[in-house]
Amino acid sequence: MRELMVNLGERSYPIYIGEGILNDIASLFDKHGISRKSPLLVVTDDHVAQHYLNGVMSSLQNGGYTAASAVVPSGESSKSLAMLESLTAKALEAGLDRKSAIVALGGGVVGDLAGFVAASYMRGIRFVQIPTTILAHDSSVGGKVAVNHPLAKNIIGAFHQPELVLYDLSTLQSLPARDVRSGLAEVVKHGLIWDAEFVTWCDNNAEKLLALDAEALGYALYKGCSVKAAVVSQDERENGLRAILNLGHTIGHALEAVAGYGEFQHGEAIAIGMIGSAKLGVRLGAPEDVYTVTRRVLGKCGLPVRLPEQYDTDAIMKAMMHDKKFGEGTVTFIVPTAIGKVEINKQIDVTMIRDIVNELKQEADWA
Repeated sequence: MRELMVNLGERSYPIYIGEGILNDIASLFDKHGISRKSPLLVVTDDHVAQHYLNGVMSSLQNGGYTAASAVVPSGESSKSLAMLESLTAKALEAGLDRKSAIVALGGGVVGDLAGFVAASYMRGIRFVQIPTTILAHDSSVGGKVAVNHPLAKNIIGAFHQPELVLYDLSTLQSLPARDVRSGLAEVVKHGLIWDAEFVTWCDNNAEKLLALDAEALGYALYKGCSVKAAVVSQDERENGLRAILNLGHTIGHALEAVAGYGEFQHGEAIAIGMIGSAKLGVRLGAPEDVYTVTRRVLGKCGLPVRLPEQYDTDAIMKAMMHDKKFGEGTVTFIVPTAIGKVEINKQIDVTMIRDIVNELKQEADWA
């Protein structure tokens, strides 16, 4: 079992990565001060529940914890104010108090939703992240929790750090192939913003990652979590450096909103956004390989590299205007300057982004 720390002073917490961790959750909860005297609420989705909910509930109960569970529909549509209200009612019915904790068992949607319930319930109680997807290696670390509004993704949210992150790699074996591909987008992203050697490693090991090779996957997720932990430790609330984690997200979030949450998986939309960011980087003076390498590695991971033509450019631009990164006629954009390096550019004119969006519709599919 590998262990990382997110260093945030009094809010520091560990990330555990390994196989079979779900069998030890009661002892890990106890080690990190999760009280047995107050009830817990385990939040999961209807897909994950079929595979892991009974085991988690048994492990907690056998370890002396009292726990209730709530199952939400899988998919981005569950990140809503209506679901926030429903889960708050469930927490009240289960008797959660200020010493209780909410446990997020699932992918990024469950983590964001359950974390925001924890952040808002009684003005903030503890929560634990138990990610069950590759994509969630990114979203489960760093304390960003949120729900969506029909006009903008993650616009209603908070910073609320977990007590610990338990990443049981054995849960990834039940992932559908599309979820595997989507998750690899954020793995590659961490290399593109921070570590050129890791990008090369991903390029050379894409087939192993897609096949869920345990050794390759464990290494990739450890590297990805290491980058996320290092960035968050330096900038918890996105006042500067942490913004680099948004590579590909400006276009990607707008595409998700226009398509309707659920049409694109998050990683698919972010992959298209990262191709756009790479094209923008080259236009602003970065080496050509910023584009060619980004496109090749994402394509090898089975991710989309072009924007389907049916999505209206005007609608995408309008959605981008609702993004948290927009203001005063410009968009804060994370622009690659080399493989493994990016800069935060706050002066990208929206007309340039419109050109990039239109260019993305002309990209050839990855062969």
